[in-house]
Amino acid sequence: MFDSLTVHLDNKPIYDITFNDSYDRLSETLRDLGYEGRKLCIVSETNVASLYLDAILISLENSGYFNNVVSFVFDEGEQSKNLDVVRDLYEKLIIEKFDRKDILIALGGGVTGDLTGYAAATYLRGIDFIQIPTSLLSQVDSSVGGKTGVDFKSYKNMVGAFYMPKLVYMNLNALKTLDRRQLVSGMGEVIKYGLILDKPFYDWIKTNYDNINAYDYNTLCEMVYRSCDNKRLVVEEDPTEKGRRALLNFGHTLGHALEKYMNFELLHGECVLVGSILASIISYNKGNIDEDTLKDIISTIKAYEIPKLPDDIDIDTIIEYTKNDKKVVGDKIKFILLNNIGDAYIDMDVSSEDMKKAFEEYMDRVN
Repeated sequence: MFDSLTVHLDNKPIYDITFNDSYDRLSETLRDLGYEGRKLCIVSETNVASLYLDAILISLENSGYFNNVVSFVFDEGEQSKNLDVVRDLYEKLIIEKFDRKDILIALGGGVTGDLTGYAAATYLRGIDFIQIPTSLLSQVDSSVGGKTGVDFKSYKNMVGAFYMPKLVYMNLNALKTLDRRQLVSGMGEVIKYGLILDKPFYDWIKTNYDNINAYDYNTLCEMVYRSCDNKRLVVEEDPTEKGRRALLNFGHTLGHALEKYMNFELLHGECVLVGSILASIISYNKGNIDEDTLKDIISTIKAYEIPKLPDDIDIDTIIEYTKNDKKVVGDKIKFILLNNIGDAYIDMDVSSEDMKKAFEEYMDRVN
């Protein structure tokens, strides 16, 4: 198993990302962090809870380390990532008399982690929380870095806070339970790291396609570790996204807009894969990358069976949705493009025409 990674801010250690093959050490890890005698609330969604919640509850309760262990379970899916569910979680915590020294535990994918983190950031003006990510996407991306938040009506991640967890505890064996779509969704964020930061990692992803596709445990472990290390380095440099951290939004501007247009019927990572191809096409059209590089990127992403978009897709509506993106500065979108594989930059001059042309080319080249 890989050694833990430590996230630092201002050269001070803030939290560890630990890589495990079970939940057996969770109680001891929480005790060692100083939570003995405190109340714990495990927040999860219905599908993940059915797989892991009872065993974790029993383990934590039987350890004898904690004052009380309760759970809060909500309906799975992006539609639950809203302020109404956060309100219900607040009420649960109030009824259970949680105070500022108690702790929330996010057990699940990106929706659970984002929602729990936001509740932790705002309940009693801030209580501690830890991340136990169970999906590939949450393990490689959303659990690391302290971005928390919920959707507001149909606007994605419009309400949130930067709030760091006290621990990210990964059971990498959880990846064996993922269906194909969840694996593909996670690859949206994995491939992104290679494209924007780490060409050797991008090449490794291509070389290891068969092992990834076969859920080879050691390959998935290395892939998660290298992804987390890439994100850790960026977060340490720019924790609140004032500069370089924006590069992590590669593929997300049009990806988020597509997600909204499809009424969240496509998974986040699936939309990021589409958005990554679109951003690569824009990079090509601006003369940054050549035809062979673009074909290579498209081929690498298409290997993961990205979803087919509707033939009658309304490109203008999707582009209009980008204007509500939280990355808009004035009337300009902070768009992430490629100089080359492994070398991304912020471009403030991507027009609606650039996006429309890229979408049209996508429908011809890819769809």
